[in-house]
Amino acid sequence: MNIALSPRRLALVAGAIAALLAVALLAGQGSPTARAGVNDNQTACKGHIGKGDLNPDDPTIAGVAYRIACSNPITGYTLFVDGHPVQSIETEVFGLDPATKAVVPADAFSCNGDLPGYGINCVGTYTGAWHVLVGQFQIDGPLCTEPRVDPILTVMSATVNAKGQAVQAIAGPFDLGRPRGCPKSKFGGKTKIPIEKDEPVIQ
Repeated sequence: MNIALSPRRLALVAGAIAALLAVALLAGQGSPTARAGVNDNQTACKGHIGKGDLNPDDPTIAGVAYRIACSNPITGYTLFVDGHPVQSIETEVFGLDPATKAVVPADAFSCNGDLPGYGINCVGTYTGAWHVLVGQFQIDGPLCTEPRVDPILTVMSATVNAKGQAVQAIAGPFDLGRPRGCPKSKFGGKTKIPIEKDEPVIQ
């Protein structure tokens, strides 16, 4: 199936790739050690969404909290949120160690996007090892009204190898699923993409 992108979307994609490469060039180093035998194009990610913080100034807007974790290091990720325009985003996202719940200083992202819009783009650094990235965004609510939000995640990596050459990778898409904590409905358990069952559960 051929997918045509508008000039504006192509510009956005090109800009995102350039930003990821800039992060790598500034870092001046290659990707940290990932899972043995798994390259960055095979990065596995999991996550979920749930109720986020309320907006005291606008009760019609629902907060969406997301938690994602990946096997390999990444330098960027994108969330596609169809059907529910994103009204605001958390611009700084940090990682947590899954065992100690402590903040991991090396896992930090800066996020942006057109508002209102349908995508969130984040660039930064992440060391992999299933550290948990915790972020939020807001949509027109209420959160549990059908059709419910079901974001799709894509992750990217841009690094520089020992020869000074740019190395780029992209993995996904990954389905974060419908929001947890909502009442049951006839659409419960349905996702856009089948969810793999053999990776760690993200709490």
